[in-house]
Amino acid sequence: MKMSLKRFSVLFATALCTLPVAAGTASDEKMDEFIDDLMSKMTIEEKVGQITLVTYDRSFMTGETQSKGVAKKITEGRIGGVFNVRTLEDKINIQKLAVEQSRLGIPLMFGLDVIHGYRTIWPVPLALSCSWDMDLIERTASAAADEATSEGIDWTFSPMVDIVRDPRWGRVAESSGEDPYLGSRIAEAMVRGYQGEDLASPQSMMACVKHFALYGAGEGGRDYDMVDMSPNRMYQDFLPPYKAAVDAGAGSVMSSFNDVNGVPATANKWLLTDVLRGEWGFDGFTVSDYTSVGELTEHGLGTLAEVSARALKAGLDMDMVSEGIAGNLEYCLEKGLVSEADIDIACRRILEAKYKLGLFENPYLRLSEEPVDREKYRALALEAARKSIVLLKNGNDILPLAKDTRVALVGPLADTRWELMGTWAGAAAMADEGVSIKSGISRYTSSLVHTVGAPITDNPGLARMIGVNIERSGDPDSLIAEAVSAAEKSDVVVAVLGENAKMSGESSSMTWIGLQPTQRRLLEALVATGKDVVLVLLNGRPMTLEWENEHCAAIVDAWAPGLQGGNAVADVLFGEYNPSGRLTMTFPRNVGQVPIYYSMKSTGRPHIPFRKYRTGYIDCPIEPLYPFGYGLSYSKVEYTGMTAEYDSDASVIRASVSVRNTSDRSVSETVQCYVGDIVASVTRPVKELKGFRKVELAPGESETVEFSIPADDLGFWTPDMKYVVESGEFNVEIGPDSQNTLSAKVFCDRSSVCPAKILE
Repeated sequence: MKMSLKRFSVLFATALCTLPVAAGTASDEKMDEFIDDLMSKMTIEEKVGQITLVTYDRSFMTGETQSKGVAKKITEGRIGGVFNVRTLEDKINIQKLAVEQSRLGIPLMFGLDVIHGYRTIWPVPLALSCSWDMDLIERTASAAADEATSEGIDWTFSPMVDIVRDPRWGRVAESSGEDPYLGSRIAEAMVRGYQGEDLASPQSMMACVKHFALYGAGEGGRDYDMVDMSPNRMYQDFLPPYKAAVDAGAGSVMSSFNDVNGVPATANKWLLTDVLRGEWGFDGFTVSDYTSVGELTEHGLGTLAEVSARALKAGLDMDMVSEGIAGNLEYCLEKGLVSEADIDIACRRILEAKYKLGLFENPYLRLSEEPVDREKYRALALEAARKSIVLLKNGNDILPLAKDTRVALVGPLADTRWELMGTWAGAAAMADEGVSIKSGISRYTSSLVHTVGAPITDNPGLARMIGVNIERSGDPDSLIAEAVSAAEKSDVVVAVLGENAKMSGESSSMTWIGLQPTQRRLLEALVATGKDVVLVLLNGRPMTLEWENEHCAAIVDAWAPGLQGGNAVADVLFGEYNPSGRLTMTFPRNVGQVPIYYSMKSTGRPHIPFRKYRTGYIDCPIEPLYPFGYGLSYSKVEYTGMTAEYDSDASVIRASVSVRNTSDRSVSETVQCYVGDIVASVTRPVKELKGFRKVELAPGESETVEFSIPADDLGFWTPDMKYVVESGEFNVEIGPDSQNTLSAKVFCDRSSVCPAKILE
């Protein structure tokens, strides 16, 4: 590029003499004045253009439709935003079309799915949530914004805050798990990280909260499928993270593919207007998911023109790819399906977003001539990967391994860099910069033998879906024999198994969530050698691991750990890092337990193991394999001296516990606090997470961890949709996970303070 961007923006501002130059940080009054003036000059076609979002690159589509004639439409002022533009040069040239060749020179917004990093890839969101570290999560979002904005990204389609309780759904990998309290805290952290203190800053990009709403509750764990849920459950369990993100200042919200109360979210006025704007006071803009406006026809709601008009009137501001209003404007106006006033509302919201992003002052604000020095984020990638890893089993304290241990490293995922990136990394990940697990382990031992052992799968249909060529995988018997031979010559076997990057994520629902049969056969052969087998999992969802838990010496869940994943896994295996991750989704024993989550309600016939006429199963325990909040470390932490009382003056429950590190190495412990409403006017969950604290404990160190839980957080939604907080007895639990806790009863009465009664 010959001319500097700074000089070009000055020339642009001078040329745009018909419009007052706006400052991205100016007052709302100045913004309103600016937009009023601009809209007075716009034709209705140009207004519709602002609410039209198109894709640029077929390679990164998430649907079957591609936008056509994009350049011509931009010069005609009929496009408001573009996504999936990959190169800096392309973005500059496309923006020039808008600001130099369109009649009013209105700049475009550039969007992209920056899900868990841009150029530097962090662990997938489900993994990152297992850190329970809000500061870390905010820093990764801020770093992603720094990298993405340096290459012209104004807007990210993240965070995904859907509550998920069915591991068959592939998109659990993009979530923060099953709990609304933890999910809300993570939603806030990500919005803060992406947007910073000022959206007009060159390093800030607008967040887009998705998928509004209830997308994670699709029937059967199937993507894009129907949802049927009571309003009480929506408000209690599924809507809180969306609201938390809105309260944190998220600039945009994306509608979901599913229906809500029988009406698809993309055209659901109750959801997009009554709840989002009326109840929550959201003042940003809404956007559809990929072609979800056009897909309303498949829902059986009418023609493209009819459903597009219905979505607009329901409160949807921007149409992603379908171009339903843009392509049928004359018909929609003639038939009275929409009015110019309807279009004005949506257009204004898009222009306000561009104003807040500083694009009217400088359309090239985020098109830097100097790339970000990504070396500074390698340490953050390693920190994130380390803190996300969850130690699920450590029989006989086999881990950590001693340096120079003779290791047989087995598995189709042991010497790959790309698969460690996980879903939604294709937009930016540089696989050749990644670190494989083999490479990571080689730093600790020179006695390392690697064999593939087995293909990812021998299921032809699945192989096609995930891009695996079975014929090139090799003879399964020969692969196993080679792995067994390596195992017999080793001190320990490290088997790296699980999912490749395409086995979880969008459009990756699965009915089988255990290890693929090829991998299981390999694992059985390795266990049969009598050697200790350490199973390292790469995965984007909870898996069924009952056999593995019984037969493997240790299990380390590394998820899809990102750019520095190989180093992080090795650091955990060899004790350089003491694992601290804790699960944010329950692991079922088998798929028949799904859905399974910690905050289930009790019933009139509570569970008694293998007792007839009680809730549960006659062929399987009701308890999960690994509960929510669970995770081991190489240290022993003792919980004692729990206290709890109700402070009527402050209307809070104050609870505390003493935690002591009784081992000889430092530990990062996540102390979790749960509350259960014992007697209420409606049925309530047995317990709900209401607080957590991460504490660092040196060997022998103890600390008193305190929680202050507002009484308002103990409320619930009644059948007539009123939020109430009732006086009564509550069970307070504190522990390292949702099952292993100390308990105390507290009577919450605004008129008195009642000491806790410790439960036996």
